[in-house]
Amino acid sequence: MMKSLLVKDTTREEREEIVRKALTCGDGCDNCDGCALGVGDPMLMYQPYIDGKMELRECTRAYNARYSIH
Repeated sequence: MMKSLLVKDTTREEREEIVRKALTCGDGCDNCDGCALGVGDPMLMYQPYIDGKMELRECTRAYNARYSIH
């Protein structure tokens, strides 16, 4: 069974690792410049999650709303 990714169920270190693993594009760059996302450093997009202020879903929604992605 997969562990919960909610802020309440994770530590800051776990959230950093979750985001880092999710954003790995496979081209060998560590923390790339967000070429596929268009946000510069993709870690910044999920910083509120890492900081425990927003859930992953909320960060993604905020990004989508900002760039009118549906």
